[in-house]
Amino acid sequence: MTSNTRPGGRTARVRDAVLRAAGDALAEHGLAGLDLADVARRAEVGKTTVYRRWGTVTGLVADLLLDMAEQSLPRSDTGSLDGDLRANARLVQRTLSDPRQGPLFKAVIAAATSDPRTAAALHGFYDTRIREWASCVELAVRRGEVPVGTDAHEVVRAVSAPLYYRLLASGDPVDVAAADRAAAAAAAAARAGIFVRTA
Repeated sequence: MTSNTRPGGRTARVRDAVLRAAGDALAEHGLAGLDLADVARRAEVGKTTVYRRWGTVTGLVADLLLDMAEQSLPRSDTGSLDGDLRANARLVQRTLSDPRQGPLFKAVIAAATSDPRTAAALHGFYDTRIREWASCVELAVRRGEVPVGTDAHEVVRAVSAPLYYRLLASGDPVDVAAADRAAAAAAAAARAGIFVRTA
């Protein structure tokens, strides 16, 4: 879900190292096990640098989510709603089934249930991703694939929701078949007018 293209400079390198270390620690131990001093040690930077720049664990998690949103791969444009939603679903599937990213998202989502700052950062992350992918639904409306008035954001949410359910609730595999089913179901519902705004 992320690319490795980053601007240069010492500040950017320090941020990269600290956020990678924070992500590793979150994936391994969850929010309760996240410690700024440990992150500094993992990142091989001074503790004072981490405390001065991020201040708190929640500040660090918020910046990690901002970074993930900034580095997310751009949406695909396959020329059809079915193809675009399938690409979105498979991107989510790859992320959630990744040995590092899956546990990282679990930890962040768990933290967001009890920490308002983490919750706000998480909401911002998903808002960024949903807005980007909503444009594929808007294009589908213009092509006549789905009805005018279709809520593009709701269509995109419907794609990823079953995959997050598997990750967080049922424990069923987050596999390609599940991703393709979620995309096909969302596309069929959109064509049937299920997501047309009623007010």
